[in-house]
Amino acid sequence: MPYPIEKKLVIAVASSALFDLSESDAVFRNQGVEAYRRHQEKHIDKSLKKGVAFPFIRRFLNLNKALPDQQPVEVVLLSRNSPETGMRVFRSIQHYGLDISRAAFFSGTSPYEYIPAYNASLFLSANGEDVQKAIRAGYPAGRVIETRITDEVNDAELRIAFDFDGVIAGDEAETVYKKAENLDQFHAMETQLSTVPMNPGPLQDLFRKISFLQELESKRSEEDPAYKRLLKIAIVTARSAPAHERMINTLKSWGISVDEAFFLGGIEKKRILEIMKPHIFFDDQMVHLEHMDKIPLVHIPFGIANAVR
Repeated sequence: MPYPIEKKLVIAVASSALFDLSESDAVFRNQGVEAYRRHQEKHIDKSLKKGVAFPFIRRFLNLNKALPDQQPVEVVLLSRNSPETGMRVFRSIQHYGLDISRAAFFSGTSPYEYIPAYNASLFLSANGEDVQKAIRAGYPAGRVIETRITDEVNDAELRIAFDFDGVIAGDEAETVYKKAENLDQFHAMETQLSTVPMNPGPLQDLFRKISFLQELESKRSEEDPAYKRLLKIAIVTARSAPAHERMINTLKSWGISVDEAFFLGGIEKKRILEIMKPHIFFDDQMVHLEHMDKIPLVHIPFGIANAVR
């Protein structure tokens, strides 16, 4: 029996994250709303190009095909388009065969207030203002960063990578790090607190539900030895030993495990991610997302790393 939406892992996505709207957006900014409406109407049967989040969303929806008895995931479109101009977006969704049927159109206003109405564990948008509003309201959201992406259609695996502090967990350790006089002092404090679980961060619920999907895949593998698992989850963090223990113990306290963990201690995350080739990477610090132009990146504007100075 399919899961009701209350039990599904739901991702809400703006059309600006799913598709490349640069051409349409230029019309809107330079010529106004009415010209934008005419442009979308004229090109209604011209499918939009794939956006930054497209490879991730396509593979995410494939989990329903892999787990047909549960149908455990759903994607909802939350768009600033009007219902009329949104017709091109929906036709593009149909063109690419994406199983997205629920949507809301807001005619230029921000959709962030409706994130909990759809039980969404993540809202993806290219609109930084909408994402900031969502985070301030306590909702899980991230801003996709424009990068050159490719969607390898023969690559069925879904690789998701997360930073830890300020993303999965709260920013309490980052606050301590900012106040510490040196790295040794930070490590001493984290060692002292190594068995104390950290507070959840903005994407903890998303991370927890993805871990549950991995459990469903494990059960499927037990029933069908030929089944090839789709999900691979990694944490890529600037932490290093001995601060790694608190992260591991926090995950254990939540009943969550990961496939891969990288404790980089100052090594550029780019060096790992370019080998891993995740279909999406979440980080709360823009400094870690710079100069990576072939990886789908999402900035989580949360906590002390994004405090206005």
